[in-house]
Amino acid sequence: MWEYAPAPESRDIANLKPNYRMFVDGKFVEGAGEPLKTINPATEEVLAEVSTASQSDVDTAVKAARRAYDRVWSKMPGSERAKYIYRIARQIQERARELAVLESLDNGKPIKESRDVDVPTAAAHFFYHAGWADKLGYAGYGPDPKPLGVAGQVIPWNFPLLMAAWKIAPALACGNTVVLKPAETTPLTALVLAEIIQQCDLPPGVVNIIPGAGDVGAAITEHGDVNKVAFTGSTEVGKIIQGKLAGTNKKLTLELGGKAANVVFDDAPLDQAVEGIVNGIFFNQGHVCCAGSRLLVQESIADELLAKLQTRINTLRVGDPLDKNTDVGAINSREQLVKIKELTESGEAEGAQRWTSSCPLPDKGFFFAPTVFSNVSQAMRIAREEIFGPVLSVLTFRTPEEAVAKANNTPYGLSAGVWTEKGSRILWMAQRMRAGVVWSNTFNRFDPAAPFGGYQESGFGREGGRTGLEAYLDV
Repeated sequence: MWEYAPAPESRDIANLKPNYRMFVDGKFVEGAGEPLKTINPATEEVLAEVSTASQSDVDTAVKAARRAYDRVWSKMPGSERAKYIYRIARQIQERARELAVLESLDNGKPIKESRDVDVPTAAAHFFYHAGWADKLGYAGYGPDPKPLGVAGQVIPWNFPLLMAAWKIAPALACGNTVVLKPAETTPLTALVLAEIIQQCDLPPGVVNIIPGAGDVGAAITEHGDVNKVAFTGSTEVGKIIQGKLAGTNKKLTLELGGKAANVVFDDAPLDQAVEGIVNGIFFNQGHVCCAGSRLLVQESIADELLAKLQTRINTLRVGDPLDKNTDVGAINSREQLVKIKELTESGEAEGAQRWTSSCPLPDKGFFFAPTVFSNVSQAMRIAREEIFGPVLSVLTFRTPEEAVAKANNTPYGLSAGVWTEKGSRILWMAQRMRAGVVWSNTFNRFDPAAPFGGYQESGFGREGGRTGLEAYLDV
């Protein structure tokens, strides 16, 4: 058998510093909150100490954003805003390798994903929205749509840099200023993005990045001078935010959890479908809101597909995220690993048949082998709850109507996939599946020009594309 020799990327490229400070009003300053230590999930070593915000720091950041909005950014012509946004995109490209290595160290995802997906897509979002900044009058929201003001944004730990780009780029293009809180376990690339913003001479206060835990996020979203709140994270926290903001005049968008159905019909190209299934659930260790965590297979091909799938999964390499050969990296935190283990144990206890890859796991770090459950019923927790890890639940169906019913039997509604050679069947399914995004014979494909978002407990509002601009405009 061929064996892959280690091909590690150098961690020195990340230019890791022992201490990072929050970014407020164009300067890096010490926060009054309790400093946090961010950990490399692959080795459990402390990477850096990060300054965090207090309630007074949140107030200072919001005031800085308000000043920048009133005095500079909202008055600046869109063509001038576009130059700054474009400059940020170019600097992300210039520092792409550094950002990719830092993301893999702090998050645990494989370097090839950071390098080929996260960083290029983050740059693409800034490029795309730079193009919109002077064309908002042609976006379909009236001849002269206005910005909202100060945007408070809270992002998760699964795509730290990319989520920051998804939030900041459209806000700036539309003329808003930003106060953003990165996740407490993955703050580093957001703070390097702050360095880039400073280097690009963005006016002070236009973007403020303040690390911290949930209390900092709550202080931002509930601040009286924040006009717009954008949150990506868990459904539970999203519900709390929606309840707190009810009755206020703040505009709110939520991109929350998911339990996506990946539906494979008997006429699907099975080898292609297997690659899509693997990408759908094992990409980024399954730490994806729109992960295809429920596989619905037509009964007549279930055994054949499962055999092919297990063969393919056994070839996945789990290990050092900085190794270019690694397919599945580290789980982001010990807390998340405990949750994944608890839910997989419930699957076995409820009678599902568990199959786990035979791949060896590193001795240190937070790792979990790719796992597939068959003989799953819709009542089981592994079929209903978001696991947010490399765990796939397999259910079967006989007719397209049954596939739709099972796919929609979830409180979520973020994404779905359909695998079949019949275009008419894809359109029929897409019209009936309650999901914000339906992929056809592929999965986990993103483009800044395409809107993304969910229904039901997966949230509301859209990010990306012309549609996504509406969230940051007074329309």
